[in-house]
Amino acid sequence: MEFLYRNALWVTLIASVGALGTAFISQYGFDLWPCVLCLYQRWPYAAVIAISLVGLMLYKKMGAAPFLLLCAIGFAATAAIGGFHVGVEQGWWEGTQDCVGDTSEAISIQDLKAQIMSAPVVRCDDIAWSMFGISMAGYNFIVAAILAVFSVMAALNRYKQQ
Repeated sequence: MEFLYRNALWVTLIASVGALGTAFISQYGFDLWPCVLCLYQRWPYAAVIAISLVGLMLYKKMGAAPFLLLCAIGFAATAAIGGFHVGVEQGWWEGTQDCVGDTSEAISIQDLKAQIMSAPVVRCDDIAWSMFGISMAGYNFIVAAILAVFSVMAALNRYKQQ
């Protein structure tokens, strides 16, 4: 475990690139098109990639701990979105308006047509793929939560060593 803590910024970088790579391969390679919540889950991974890269560049000046804590926030954010998405998929609660489209504000036929055409094609409560009864959003929740805990533990380990 010490090896992982010493290389924690590399772990966060590789895990985030892997998560986004998996999402894009699923989308473009297997036609598993994302809903709006799926897209929201990608943004924190992009932020963690940027934070990890900056942390690796400034490692000697600032240490890894502050960057690892920022990574933990990013992972916690995508885990929260993933957990919310699982709840929408399971029918525990309703998704956002972006998940289903809203035609209540259409004043004219042209407005209605524009809203329908801009509505997401994939509904958030449709499970496009699952394995062992766990959807992609569920796996994102699990992996991101583990990475958030790992990032906090690695940051605490780095603070103890200073």
